[in-house]
Amino acid sequence: MDAYDNLKQGEKGAWLSIAAYIFLSAIKITMGYFTGSEALTADGINNTTDIIVSMAILIGLRISRKPPDHDHPYGHMRAETIASLVASFIMFAAGIQVLVQSGQSFMSGGHEAPNMLAAWTAILSAVFMWGVYMFNMRLAKRINNQSLMAAAYDNRSDAFVSIGAAVGIIGSRFGYPVLDAIAAFAVGLVICKTAWDIFYNATHALTDGFDDQRLKVFQDTVSKTPGVKSIRDIRARVHGSSVLLDVVVEVSADLSVEQSHDISDDIERRMHKQHSIDNVHVHVEPYSEHNKEKH
Repeated sequence: MDAYDNLKQGEKGAWLSIAAYIFLSAIKITMGYFTGSEALTADGINNTTDIIVSMAILIGLRISRKPPDHDHPYGHMRAETIASLVASFIMFAAGIQVLVQSGQSFMSGGHEAPNMLAAWTAILSAVFMWGVYMFNMRLAKRINNQSLMAAAYDNRSDAFVSIGAAVGIIGSRFGYPVLDAIAAFAVGLVICKTAWDIFYNATHALTDGFDDQRLKVFQDTVSKTPGVKSIRDIRARVHGSSVLLDVVVEVSADLSVEQSHDISDDIERRMHKQHSIDNVHVHVEPYSEHNKEKH
């Protein structure tokens, strides 16, 4: 299964998230209104933003499946990263709205304990959302898709948010009605934190940032390739869910062009087998003691 087939498979997880969030947001907002629970209503608003996030991921996956052309020689896989960045701004706006509304409710006083039906709604929603998280996480690991994995983590945080909302509702039923507003405020914080994580990861990838520890693992694989004397330079960047790797290796100056080419091919095979990296550009240089002193 190649990268484009993986992207097509990833759409299944995005569609599942969209369907789940549409269903849950409608249920939570409706039940929040009738039971008088601000926490459940805030949780429902959180799920409406998740619909937009999942739609953005789906659109990004669709665009990413377009093959390379003369304007995009590396393909369109960064579209899913851009979609995640746009989604983070939408989540920030929704999170701030929830924070403002819950803060105003907390300051106004006069809180009433919501109906216990709101707590059961939140608990069942958490169980349902955990199932969606498990499905998307397994799929994301199988196809090695970073945007779907981010969506899975968002599914998991939504399950925790629903549990927190249930705790606030139950607490208000035990004589602390202000806990419902506090739980709603906590939901707003979770929305903003999730938005920040998505924003940071997207901007880090778009500015060609890469994890140093992960790069060291790649370097170790290349250095253990037979025939490689040293690594002069190695760089990597994220391209959607793929990794683009550029490496300059030094080999014995006595080798023929064909032998040096075989070493290059071996590096590419190892990176594909051990790290699922298909885009590897290897440049071969002759090794000498002078180069060793320089580097």
